[in-house]
Amino acid sequence: MTELLLKVQKREKLADQLYGQILEQIVSGNLGEGTKLPSENEICASFGVSRPVVREALRKLQSDGLVYARQGVGSFVKKRPPQGLIEFGGVNDVAGLLRCFEARIAIECTTARMAAERASLRHHRDIENALKMLEDGIGAGDIADKADLDFHMAIARASGNEIFVTILNSLHGVMSKSMKVALNITRGGSAERAQKVLKEHRQIYDAILGRDGDSAELLMHYHLHQARQRVTDHARDM
Repeated sequence: MTELLLKVQKREKLADQLYGQILEQIVSGNLGEGTKLPSENEICASFGVSRPVVREALRKLQSDGLVYARQGVGSFVKKRPPQGLIEFGGVNDVAGLLRCFEARIAIECTTARMAAERASLRHHRDIENALKMLEDGIGAGDIADKADLDFHMAIARASGNEIFVTILNSLHGVMSKSMKVALNITRGGSAERAQKVLKEHRQIYDAILGRDGDSAELLMHYHLHQARQRVTDHARDM
């Protein structure tokens, strides 16, 4: 059982590395939008990996909306992410960063709803203080990733469920890095883009303050989905 687990972990690691190498070709423009990727056999030969590794890497690229498959034809580039995704995220870490967004969507939509229903006045102040730091930091041209993390963790604490806090604390490293990547890309974009990011955070806070659980959950889902889209599509200014 241990040997099988090690094999699976090794395949996952190799798949993430291959994911990053293919992604690098897409970001650089060597594989343009609409371009057909090499066949599985060609990728195996070029990168010296097995077919299961290639299929896992392609599956992840598809799930991230970066490539799409045509039955019996092959895989094609769907969209090109911004250079900052690799520059700030690290080519071998991108797959993990995007998996983090998936986990956060599953967890933080619930914490936002619960925060709206359960938050005390002290919790409201903590969320507001983190939001103010985020607004001031982005307004000054800083990355403000710590304030962003503080905002989301304050909401988790306001949920009244320490298990959610523990789970998010276990993701601290990858959450922090994903926020740095997203905010660095935002900092290099338009002023309108930065304002949209701040508006999303402000709307979540307003829903929690108004004790509107449905809106808080929906707005958190929208924010995290948009954040994920912003780091995977170079043409998206949202």
